[in-house]
Amino acid sequence: MNKKTKVKFTDFECNLLVNGINEFRNMLLAEDLPTEDVDKL
Repeated sequence: MNKKTKVKFTDFECNLLVNGINEFRNMLLAEDLPTEDVDKL
């Protein structure tokens, strides 16, 4: 059984997360690595 946890983020924290994930995806693309897992986020 998987336990689910809800986390509330402020707008600032949400923007940090989205921008960080996007930067990581761009880094993977630049190195020609797969991005499927990041795309699912």
